[in-house]
Amino acid sequence: MFDFFKKKEKGIEIGSPVKGKTAPISNVSDPTFGEEILGKGVAIIPAEGRIYAPADGTIEMLFDTMHAVSMTTSEGVELLIHIGLDTVALKGEHFTAYKGNGDSVKKGELLIEADLDAVKKAGYDVITPVVVCNTSDYQTVETVTDQEVEPGDTVLILNK
Repeated sequence: MFDFFKKKEKGIEIGSPVKGKTAPISNVSDPTFGEEILGKGVAIIPAEGRIYAPADGTIEMLFDTMHAVSMTTSEGVELLIHIGLDTVALKGEHFTAYKGNGDSVKKGELLIEADLDAVKKAGYDVITPVVVCNTSDYQTVETVTDQEVEPGDTVLILNK
């Protein structure tokens, strides 16, 4: 009867790190991502190669090969952004990093640029999983799929 007095919890929103089209993470052919071994998340088929911070937080690890970055958001969400599949084999070729380990970032700051055409020409899938590595800390991890997104558009909603 008095439910309208309760404030609806919106949850923690994570933005898209890249312009593109969202897809269920189960569409990712690499089982580490597709079977949610690292955690729940969303996949993005990138339309361009600029990767932005999906939330305010700290860069925990920029891989030497610049194909992936992990960060902890200011709300404590542990995220992994992995540009393409098996792209570690490129050893950093076609990737440029703008932030490094321990850097504080604001949502929308440029983290990495990838030459997606060159990555595709080298034979790699550029689908980009965005994974919540501490999924077990949340009751729900909702995903926004089958949508065209701009960097910063909500793609994940987490509730404690």
